[in-house]
Amino acid sequence: MMIPKDKRDRAALFRDRLSSAMAERGFSQSALARRIGVDRSTVSQLLAEGSARLPNAQVVAECAAALGVSADWLLGLSERPESAADLLANSMTLTAASRALIDDQIFAWHREAAGYKIRHVPAALPDMLKTRRMLEWEYAPHLGRTAEQAIGAAQDRLDWMRGLRSDYEIALPLHEIRSFARAEGYYAGLPLEIRLEQIDRFLALSEQLFPALRLHLFDARRLYSVPLTIFGPLLAVIYVGANYLAFRDSARVEAFTRHFDALVREATLPDRDFPAFLADLRGEIA
Repeated sequence: MMIPKDKRDRAALFRDRLSSAMAERGFSQSALARRIGVDRSTVSQLLAEGSARLPNAQVVAECAAALGVSADWLLGLSERPESAADLLANSMTLTAASRALIDDQIFAWHREAAGYKIRHVPAALPDMLKTRRMLEWEYAPHLGRTAEQAIGAAQDRLDWMRGLRSDYEIALPLHEIRSFARAEGYYAGLPLEIRLEQIDRFLALSEQLFPALRLHLFDARRLYSVPLTIFGPLLAVIYVGANYLAFRDSARVEAFTRHFDALVREATLPDRDFPAFLADLRGEIA
């Protein structure tokens, strides 16, 4: 943005923006004057065509507060009319998260990002790639009847993937899939037949959906990542357990994208080696 340097240019821009904000919010000159504690004639002078007068900082601040815009925008120092507090509130939001990905918000984010690549670091194995029996084993003890909703949501996500509405790139910690295959840690007690069936499903989907679906395995001892989903250039969402922390400002989305790209670049097992690794893992446990 070119910041006006001439006093008259700056005053003209201030006048135009003040008038625009007043019209949008239905403020008359008298109403604004009462709200900011000045005479009506003061507001009239600020809006007078050809006037080179700029108000003092107090009047600018009062006008901005009354009209719900930023003082920087009124003065031509910013192209965003929102206040700093509103910009922060819009750029970062906290949204309640379900135990399984069954809430409408998740799918709404996917629809919003249709056509863009979606980058994903799951909290465990990716739900949309799980078998029905895997989902039942994982969610039924915690969710009861809503395990069926988790299964339906996983299928919806997979159908979205099959429809090629977005490419999906997934980075998964190497230890996660090894723990799953060996029924260790989080996966303790997972029957062998479910593990074998799940590996077969991974293999089948990797073949069917490549290259729209790519899976990379990274070493978390070298590069760590929180559970994270990046919806193209629009949105980055961190999963923190009870909530999703969502960022919409471009600088943060770009930073999270660079982080994800580093996971892929430094992957111990890149996407092309994933099927062979799974086949070896299956042979090991079978």
